[in-house]
Amino acid sequence: MTLLRTQRLTGRVYRPGDEGFDERCRALHPAVSHRPVAVVEATGVADVRAAVDAAAAGELPIAVQATGHGTHLGLDGGILLRTGGMAGVSVDPYRRTARVGPGTRWGQVLAAAARYGLAPLSGSSATVGVTGYTLGGGMGWLGRRYGLAADSVLRAELVLADGRSVTADADRHPELFWALRGGGGNFGLVTSLEFRLYPVSSVYAGFAYFPAAGAAGFLARYRDWAADAPDAMSTAVVLCTMPDTDDVAPALRGRRVVLLKAVYAGEADSARRLLGPLYAAAGPVLHDEMRTVAYPEVRMGGTPARYHDFLRDLSDPAVEVLAGLRSTVEVRHWGGAIAAPGADPGPAGQRAAPFSVIVAEEVPGLAEALRPWTVGGAFLNFLGDTRRTATAYSAADHRRLRLVKAAYDPGNLFRAGTTSRRRRRRRVGPGRPPTGCRGSARRPTVARPGDAAGRDGGQHGPGRRPDPRRLGPRPHTYPKNRSLLIYTAVDVILEALPS
Repeated sequence: MTLLRTQRLTGRVYRPGDEGFDERCRALHPAVSHRPVAVVEATGVADVRAAVDAAAAGELPIAVQATGHGTHLGLDGGILLRTGGMAGVSVDPYRRTARVGPGTRWGQVLAAAARYGLAPLSGSSATVGVTGYTLGGGMGWLGRRYGLAADSVLRAELVLADGRSVTADADRHPELFWALRGGGGNFGLVTSLEFRLYPVSSVYAGFAYFPAAGAAGFLARYRDWAADAPDAMSTAVVLCTMPDTDDVAPALRGRRVVLLKAVYAGEADSARRLLGPLYAAAGPVLHDEMRTVAYPEVRMGGTPARYHDFLRDLSDPAVEVLAGLRSTVEVRHWGGAIAAPGADPGPAGQRAAPFSVIVAEEVPGLAEALRPWTVGGAFLNFLGDTRRTATAYSAADHRRLRLVKAAYDPGNLFRAGTTSRRRRRRRVGPGRPPTGCRGSARRPTVARPGDAAGRDGGQHGPGRRPDPRRLGPRPHTYPKNRSLLIYTAVDVILEALPS
């Protein structure tokens, strides 16, 4: 306690009742509710270390929030560390690398790298935080060409549960370095990340919309086409209903459509030739937005993953199930460099699966209907139900992750969010519908192939519970199930730090 009382924070500390506290507790997803003991706005590594020490002294969980995109669980009674003040990018054009702070967003990296004709392995949105995305694996639109974002990590600096700052790379703390490349952020708080950049300045990318009447036939053709697609071509097929609003092209308003999404790291003529068989199979083009664009301007959007799995095979019966849904469905092609990551890859799983499938709504019976063709595994970035964390990895990798967790965080201080330790969690509610498409207005159902029912249908922490014998009245507006003793200990620590 004495050491913690003398530490000085550069960043601001917010406590219940302070102006701005509620705003800083707000998560990106409306269904997530944070109720921390304190919010720390970190501006440097010393602030991160002080927050970790305070959490350890108070036996509280600590959670990091940069942008909130990867937050699926509310923090109840711990310390919420906000890292937006630690955003920064340094690009080395000769080594083709970037070094970023924990609050950096992909838009900042894209802009900095573009000056040198380089690109990172970013995701679908420029507003997503770099660190959480990368530690969770990071499947982006250059993934088939260059691999997952986690595969390009060269080193990480982080604060451990015991307060030490360490560097993890291939030579220093190699087991920790392995775990960070797809195992998530529950081994320590990353304060700096360095990763490779790639020589991509522009791509042929965008969307093409077709009538939904031939969705099943198109998905079957897409499956066959994808088997021979070059690694430079990344694609997805979305079945969705477009909003009937003025900002949507007139030919699409209120219609159920097949949406082809594509990013090709090459020339436009080659891209159009490669995509030609899909255009021919889809029928008349309702609206076409494919064009050559600077890579930082690519905005591919995403589908909330209320259901997410990987397909061993996009067989005809699986196609029939997916085409019969009325919710938004996204089938994405994986493979390429993702399936061939080179020597000593991190634990990010499901590399062998050729396709993933996302459904924007919970559809009763869908998992069972697709079970014969799915892997039954998760990908950490898309994992809403953190009780399924183990399914994001092979059994051997999950065992290895648990050993790394035991070595670097034996007290499970970093237990908010996904973790390699088992514990009970509560799930968040439904996410927002994807941009440009809306889900079904009625309760979706699913039918198996051949069922008469079947064409109407529609999974993008809390800390340990305190000992009940120690529960006491809660100051401020906190729920009654938190320990007054723990709260008071942290309050004493934070009182000694400047607000």
